[in-house]
Amino acid sequence: MTDGTPAVFIVDDDQDIRTSLTRALGQRGFEVSAYASAQAFLDAYDGETAACLVLDYGMPGMNGLELQARLNANGSPLAVIFITGHGGVPESVQAMRAGAVDFLEKPFRQSTLVERIKAAQQIAADKQAALVRRRDLATRFGRLTAREEEIVERMVANPAEVSSKEIGNALGISPRTVDHHRARILEKLEIRSLVELVDLVSKLKAPAG
Repeated sequence: MTDGTPAVFIVDDDQDIRTSLTRALGQRGFEVSAYASAQAFLDAYDGETAACLVLDYGMPGMNGLELQARLNANGSPLAVIFITGHGGVPESVQAMRAGAVDFLEKPFRQSTLVERIKAAQQIAADKQAALVRRRDLATRFGRLTAREEEIVERMVANPAEVSSKEIGNALGISPRTVDHHRARILEKLEIRSLVELVDLVSKLKAPAG
């Protein structure tokens, strides 16, 4: 996708829908890529581009909900808008609970879709920023040795009460060695305090999305 141009992906097995939406959205300044199946989209998507995905709910093969689940499992930064010709309240509720930002029933006004896409673009950008932060955290925690990871687990389990002596007794090492590891942990994670450590671990373990 071109930098600075808002990206939209369309996944729908109806060629007429793909053609009309690609033309309409392109005329409004979006860079559009359209796919006839969920698998074709997965084969082409890089997993990192922040964009709006206009996704047909009911398709042969992998349906829209199944594609959404795959994207969620991979931590995708896409903002999903479902479109359907046969959906109802149960389907829309299921899609929204799984993280969709909107659910439109066909036929819909193209102007309505454009409005929803514009709102979804910011959601996608926010999701991408969160993904970048999580990757940064994972990189920092990846610097820790197995012993340092053990100490981190004990430090955050009960930060108000766990001392170096208690950690050392549990792991069979001296308090001085624990202190050395604690200093290295803070250095590797680029933080200065136990409070910051607890916060980082909480963010790392938080659900994506």
